[in-house]
Amino acid sequence: MNPLKPGNAPRTPWIVGVSGASGTPYAAAVLRALLDAGEDVDLVVSRASRLTLLDETGISFRDAHWRDDLGEWLARGADGKPGVFGVDLTRVRYWNAGDLAAGPSSGSYPARGMLVVPASTACVAGVALGLSKDLLQRAASVTLKERRPLVVAVRETPLNGQTLRHLVTLDDLGAAVVPTSPAFYAGATHIQDLVDFVAGRVLDAAGVGHRLYRRWEGELGGAGGGGGE
Repeated sequence: MNPLKPGNAPRTPWIVGVSGASGTPYAAAVLRALLDAGEDVDLVVSRASRLTLLDETGISFRDAHWRDDLGEWLARGADGKPGVFGVDLTRVRYWNAGDLAAGPSSGSYPARGMLVVPASTACVAGVALGLSKDLLQRAASVTLKERRPLVVAVRETPLNGQTLRHLVTLDDLGAAVVPTSPAFYAGATHIQDLVDFVAGRVLDAAGVGHRLYRRWEGELGGAGGGGGE
């Protein structure tokens, strides 16, 4: 199939891989921001991440009903409140994580790059070692070999030496390693602000524009609104 959009413009999506680490609100914030920016998205949800999503949100992600389940997930706030966000999913294409013949498994498949958010230590190890045990890992390996941007938002603490060595390997291969560590200078007043900061840094590493957090401008006290003495 020729991946063309109306007007013969090629569809060149960002591949978003969601692994089994805790942190599904980070993935939701990244996905919403990509769609708000007018980007096409190819989504891969690992088997382990479905368990995490169910645990953290109560949502069962089903292949046959992925659009409904994804819509419910992305509409939910980081605090678990449903129906907070409105989302248009027309730019999203979903691939089953077990489908190793899927488009993103090949370097000839057009893509801007890949964001793995959140990235578990098992996912980090698999990509660093080139295991390609599922579509998520295979797509990340393809992204590296094709010299496309790969952003890995690792979510684990503490990190042991083995995982640190895997992260160094990914850095050496050209990936951007983004720990899911929120900052507080942006004036966070809600859990969604902290989640959006991490999502924004993931998008910064990919070069995607967004307005998820207030950027540092070199002025102390900006987060507090000037209320201190």
